Amino acid sequence: MTQAPNSVRSFIFACTNTSQGECLSRPLFGTSRLYGAAVIRVRRGHFLFLHNLDTDLLYGVFRAVTDGKINLEPDAWGGKYPYQVRVEPLGEIVALNDAKKLISKLWLSRSSPIGESTTLKLVELFRPYSMTVRSWHQYLSTTEGNKEVNISEPRHWELLGKIEKSKDDSLEELPLLEATTLWDFPRQNFGRSPKGDNKYPGVTPAQLVWNLVWRYTEPGDLVVDPMCGSGTTLDVCKEEGRRAICYDIAPPSGRTDIIQNDARTIPLEDNRVDLVFVDSPYGDNIRYNEHPACIGKISSEADAFYDELEKVISECHRILKTGRVLGWLIGDQWVKGRFTPVGFRLYQRLCKYFETVDIVCITRRGQSSNTGLWYNRARRFNFYLRGFKYLFIMRKPSAEEKKNGKPRKINWTFYERK
Repeated sequence: MTQAPNSVRSFIFACTNTSQGECLSRPLFGTSRLYGAAVIRVRRGHFLFLHNLDTDLLYGVFRAVTDGKINLEPDAWGGKYPYQVRVEPLGEIVALNDAKKLISKLWLSRSSPIGESTTLKLVELFRPYSMTVRSWHQYLSTTEGNKEVNISEPRHWELLGKIEKSKDDSLEELPLLEATTLWDFPRQNFGRSPKGDNKYPGVTPAQLVWNLVWRYTEPGDLVVDPMCGSGTTLDVCKEEGRRAICYDIAPPSGRTDIIQNDARTIPLEDNRVDLVFVDSPYGDNIRYNEHPACIGKISSEADAFYDELEKVISECHRILKTGRVLGWLIGDQWVKGRFTPVGFRLYQRLCKYFETVDIVCITRRGQSSNTGLWYNRARRFNFYLRGFKYLFIMRKPSAEEKKNGKPRKINWTFYERK
C-alpha cells in the first residue's frame, strides 16, 4: 500500500486530448519547468487530479506513487514534460464537467499545492453515490490503487451542492516565473518559511533568487553565492531542491551553514558551478559588517571599488561552467549632489568576461528613503530617489562563441498599428 504523507495535500496536473492517453497508460503525470516548483513538492500519497484543457474535464481521484521528480521517464511525451510523478487511480476515475469554472471558484492553481481543507472539499466531489463521506475518506486512505483505468460518465459538480473557497491556512502559495524585464516584489519573503533575514542590511528579495534558480537550473544543480549576507540564496535553494554553497566575508551569528570567505578568492574548482548569484555592495553607503577587508567600505566613486569587484567577477567566471549563467544585482548611487552610475560601470567589467543574456530592473522597496518626507525633499530640491536596481544576467560563453561575435542578419516581422 502507498504510504500516506504527513499532511493532506493535492495537486492539479494538466493534459490535452493528445497527451491524456499517455498520462493514463504509463500511468504518469508530467509538466514543464513552469510548474516544476509545485511538482517537486508532491510527496508519495498525496492526492492528484488531471485537467484536460481541451474537454474541460477534471479527472480524479489519483494518488502519487512516488515523490515528484525530474525525468522519471525521460522519453515520456517526447521529453517535453520532464517534471513527473507516478500515479495510481483510486477506484473508478470520475470526470467532472466545467473544470475551469470549478478551479476558478475554489481559487486553485497548477502552480501551487492545494491545502488540506480545500483538498477534502475537492475529493468530496468525486465520492461515489453509494458511499458515505466517512466511508469514502476511509476508502481513499486504505485502498490499493487500480491497475486498470475505468472512467465514468462526466458528472456535473454544480448539482452536488454549494461550493465555496476555503480559508485554508495550510496553503503554500508559490511564485510564478516573471515574464518581463521589470520585477517588483512587495515583500522580501514568500511562502511559510523565512529566506534570509528581512532586517539584514541590503537583504535580497527571495523571489528574485527563486526566479533565477527556476529559469537557469534544474533540481540537483549547484548554486553558489559568494556574498550571501543573511543566507537568502541558501534558504531558497534548500526549498527548491538545489545544492548550494554560500560564502560571506562576515557570516551572521547563528548561520553555521554560511562559510566565512572573501569572494575575491573562491575555494572551488574551475568549471564546477551551474549558477552564480551575487548581490554585492553598491559602495560604502551601507554598513554591512566590521570586517576590514569588506568591499562595502570602498566608495563607489573610486576606481578601486570596481577593481575589487572585478576580482570577484573573475572568480565567478572561473568556477562557472561554460554556457551557464551569472546573476548580479547592483544599484546606482546619488549622494550630496553627485550621481554615480554604479550599474553601468560594473556592467563594463562584466562584459570583459561574459555575454549578456538580459538586463532586468528590480523595483527598490524597503529602503529608508521610501517615505513621504523623502519624496517631498526630492521634489523640493530637484533630485531623484533610487527607484530600481539592475539585475545583470550574464552567460559564460565558450572560446568558439567569443570568436564568432559578428552581427546577425535578422528578418524582422513588422506589424501594422491598429
